[in-house]
Amino acid sequence: MEDVARQAGVSLGTVSNVLNKPHMVSEKTREKVREAIQQLGFVPDRRARALAAGTSKTIGFVVIDLSNSFFLDMARGAEQEAQTAGFNVLLADSDMQVEKERVYMELFDEERVAGILLAPLPSPADDVVTSGRWGRDVVVLNSPVAEDRCSVIVDDEVGGYRAARHLIERGRRRLVFAGGPDTLAPVRNRRRGVERAVAETNGAVGLSFLKSSELQAPDGRKLGHRLAAMAAGERPDGIVAAADLLALGMIQAVLAETELRFPEDLSLIGYDDNRAAWDSVVPITTMAQPGTEMGRVGARLLIEEIRSGRTHRHEHVVLEPTLLVRESS
Repeated sequence: MEDVARQAGVSLGTVSNVLNKPHMVSEKTREKVREAIQQLGFVPDRRARALAAGTSKTIGFVVIDLSNSFFLDMARGAEQEAQTAGFNVLLADSDMQVEKERVYMELFDEERVAGILLAPLPSPADDVVTSGRWGRDVVVLNSPVAEDRCSVIVDDEVGGYRAARHLIERGRRRLVFAGGPDTLAPVRNRRRGVERAVAETNGAVGLSFLKSSELQAPDGRKLGHRLAAMAAGERPDGIVAAADLLALGMIQAVLAETELRFPEDLSLIGYDDNRAAWDSVVPITTMAQPGTEMGRVGARLLIEEIRSGRTHRHEHVVLEPTLLVRESS
């Protein structure tokens, strides 16, 4: 900054005002300082400025899997809300790895960001939040947490219920819930919703289960192979898949190995509205999660907590998924 001041022929305080309070400096002086900054290649040290001021305008966001468009939407929503409030977002992808998730949390903490948004791995978020004595405010997305943190989740049980109701209203009477493992809270809650919808039919609709080890397309193809091998009388006429990629793999295997038609012989609904499944040969009906809205709400809660400090009251926001009907059902 001293070099910039010398080059522009102004005081150090004037350079500081141009960087932090430009409205206090005339347009002519601002241009002189900006020209000097450009000539010298000066880049402000935001971390040093944050340490000196005791504040930061940067939010860290640790996301579980950026290959899933749901989390991309979440990041986009958080960025939009943060920019409106004058904050920037630094994004980190834990890539489904517990160790990377912890490393990024520690990195953001060390870098003195204003706060952290965390979309954690499918395990209790408290494991990550409470295992580190984070010096930052932390808001958790897509996973329930204890009362001493803000969180934003989607009501997966409602999603599973509405998915099953959609198939039942289409006349399907032999349903399957496909997905796993049951240790994942979203899968467990979606299954619970399907079970509730089937129970309301008082025995008119049957329900069985196809378990998978994960929720990717190859796992779906394995389940599709099992469906194709079933006798006609044993085969379901409606499937609720716990994720769109799982549904995509099932469609691929069933079409490759049988003459079954969607939705005439077999109706199927997925979950997430994952862009990776949009190009399926049979467009997939899905329960769309409000990823962008989740990101916006999470960023808003975090910024409110950053600004209000000890007077902040934690909120636990529950959003609902939306049914998107396509050709698979």
